[in-house]
Amino acid sequence: MNETAPHTDTRANYSLADELRTAEARFTAANPNGLAQWQRACEALPGGNTRTVLFYSPFPLTMARGEGAYLWDLDGHRYADFLNDFSAGLYGHSHPVIRQAMAEALEAGLTLGGHNRYEAKLAALICARFPSIELVRFTNSGTEASLMAVLTARAVTGRKRVLVFEGGYHGGVFYFAPGGSPLNLPTDWLIGRYNDIGHSVDLIERNSDDLAAILVEPMQGAGGSIPGDPEFLGALREAATRAGSLLIFDEVMTSRLGPGGLQGELGVSPDMTVLGKYLGGGASFGAFGGRAEIMERFDPRSAEAFPHAGTFNNNVLSMAAGTAGLEAVFTPAAARELSARGEALKARLNEIARASGVAMQVTGVGSLMTVHFGRHADEEIRSVDDLAAADQDAKALFHLEMLARGQYLARRGLMSLSLALSEDDLDAFAAAAADVLAAHGPLLGGRD
Repeated sequence: MNETAPHTDTRANYSLADELRTAEARFTAANPNGLAQWQRACEALPGGNTRTVLFYSPFPLTMARGEGAYLWDLDGHRYADFLNDFSAGLYGHSHPVIRQAMAEALEAGLTLGGHNRYEAKLAALICARFPSIELVRFTNSGTEASLMAVLTARAVTGRKRVLVFEGGYHGGVFYFAPGGSPLNLPTDWLIGRYNDIGHSVDLIERNSDDLAAILVEPMQGAGGSIPGDPEFLGALREAATRAGSLLIFDEVMTSRLGPGGLQGELGVSPDMTVLGKYLGGGASFGAFGGRAEIMERFDPRSAEAFPHAGTFNNNVLSMAAGTAGLEAVFTPAAARELSARGEALKARLNEIARASGVAMQVTGVGSLMTVHFGRHADEEIRSVDDLAAADQDAKALFHLEMLARGQYLARRGLMSLSLALSEDDLDAFAAAAADVLAAHGPLLGGRD
């Protein structure tokens, strides 16, 4: 069992920074094998890291194995997995249906260098699940899928500009956090304000002659699980149509939030959709699809077809696992049930925050949510501008204290529920969160 930290000294001269240092010291003492592994990793990897989002101070845990809804680190601590690889782990760890599909695929040969028996079935399942996708192409990741969707829109329309939104994340080279990223692809970007109809429509109308696409998440994931207003997304749909631009929904994360993705729940149909994460059953996967008249441009039977290569676009493991998952596990009924369970947990956590008096709020939709500090549960969060004053030390302390209680989530507060989590797991998470707020409330921004 993981050790629960003792209640915090709440003396007036004892600060949040002091308590965070204390929590980091406890974490370091409890994870000697994890520390040694990270130090070895630093010898060959910059910062011991090859995936930035997984790093946190004082050092990130190394996981030794996963089973069902649980993870074990190198020091033998068990965690209920409420991160599930940033939503890719929808099925939990080692789901028997997924494992069987992968085992059968491995038995028949891993890299076949040709069409395989799974890809057409997976494509048909995706087209049936998402009505806006009439034809689909596979990639290796959501980043690749976003890249291909943007390039397709530019090629089809003959235009160059692409409207994105501050706080948006569409992959490793499409990161639009405040301040931007030095590694973004040098496309002619327009940066809009999320959930701001007037500003966005004005940008579209003023740039309509050269606007190829509008790329938007129906809920911003990396931006903080900030849902898009139906009216905002509907206004983008109407403005894109008037401008002759393509509306692209990035549903890499949000496609799990309903039988037909979040677009199906909101009733807004894009021209193209970007997919990824869990749809490969836990293996590497990405996809982009949309209206037939757009996607037919990739038909290699045409002499003028767009080229689209990629050795692992039809990776046998991803195709087999993804097919098994959609066909037998993540049914439309399962999607609805998981979203309902997520909504119930979010409401429960916000009620815990209200009762504690801590300035904490959980935002999100269905099985995807994020914990924020510095905003009370009833204060509106509509864009990253509303999170500018968020207390990062409070978030770091909450993260370490939840780890100490056996609950695994992202340092930034992201949670992603898997099908493997039980009601007892959800109860334990809520109880752990309540305990952290009770122990550290004044330091986290609560009343004395």
